[in-house]
Amino acid sequence: MTDTLTFAALLIPALIVAIVCHEVAHGWVAMLLGDTTAYDRGRLTLNPIRHVDPVGTLLVPGFLALVGGPIFGWAKPVPVVRGRLNNPRYGMMLVAAAGPLTNLLLALIGAVLFGLSAPDGAMLASSDTGLPQVTGADGAIALIPSALFFFILINVFLAFFNLLPIPPFDGSHIVEGLLPRSWAVYWNKLQQVGMILFVVLIAVVWVFPDTGIISNTIGPPVEWMLEQFLRLADWIAGQTPA
Repeated sequence: MTDTLTFAALLIPALIVAIVCHEVAHGWVAMLLGDTTAYDRGRLTLNPIRHVDPVGTLLVPGFLALVGGPIFGWAKPVPVVRGRLNNPRYGMMLVAAAGPLTNLLLALIGAVLFGLSAPDGAMLASSDTGLPQVTGADGAIALIPSALFFFILINVFLAFFNLLPIPPFDGSHIVEGLLPRSWAVYWNKLQQVGMILFVVLIAVVWVFPDTGIISNTIGPPVEWMLEQFLRLADWIAGQTPA
């Protein structure tokens, strides 16, 4: 129970920061490219309450947690009007890419801080929750480094998860911009059924967990990127005077 509460206390703030910054990044890039919709509606704020979606942020993940399903959810999307962008086709690609790139930037910052804060002899160990935590040479949990590790992991996962090339994820907008215009028209129509595809994805992961549909697609790049950030943190820790 103690490990579970500790895990929640470390995970939830990291998740909030990662999601809020992801959404705000979309709005900021859209504004730079000519669409001020997010700014006009007061969404370019780090106040998490402004980004809460009653269904996607509260009801869906809460229900899935109660019934033992995979935990999925979403924040209220930052509004972007494609037609107001200076170049709607490529502008939408940049707006979409801004979220995942921001998550990777946050992970980089987290890796630097992780390297600076890691105790001597730090290592990853399993907790009662089955998730890793950072311990010092004496075996005691290092709370700040553990929080930073989760921060890195969450941001890397969100970055690659949102790059999945299916609506409504950011990756679908990037793919649309790369397709020939004649194909992009048909691809754009998939956006209209994006939430249905999202629900289907949740159902497949829940009903057929052995398919490994998520772990086999984004698992390898997530693990590779996480390893690079941890190597950076380890190098920084080695440069820090004892």
